[in-house]
Amino acid sequence: MSEKIIVNSAPEPVGAYPHARKVGNLLFLSGVGPRKKGSKEIPGVTLDVNGNIKSYDVEVQTKAVIENVKNILEASDSSLDKVVDVMVFLTNMKNDFKKFNEVYAKTFAKIGATRTTVEVGALPTPIAVEFKVIATI
Repeated sequence: MSEKIIVNSAPEPVGAYPHARKVGNLLFLSGVGPRKKGSKEIPGVTLDVNGNIKSYDVEVQTKAVIENVKNILEASDSSLDKVVDVMVFLTNMKNDFKKFNEVYAKTFAKIGATRTTVEVGALPTPIAVEFKVIATI
């Protein structure tokens, strides 16, 4: 049996999916970006008048993603220290990986979660980083 989880403290999903799904003692998070709850604002992103990315700061975005993941986990009876696997999507591996990895390590190095990082051509909103997380409860 599984349970869909919608979290009031997290940004609204941009599609037809829950923030997370609980199956047994595992929690599967949908892709989590840096957007702010109740806002179209994306930390670390400056858009032009057409909504295209003018500039961005992957460090600010990564911190915001980690905070959103933390909020979803805690509202789902879990926590960052219970993360077992993270899949990271970056839109520019060459330019962003080093800075992203430094921010990521501050939280996740001590946790020891497994991780896969891949470059993608684009993400559903004008962001540079997104996490897909599996944690225990």
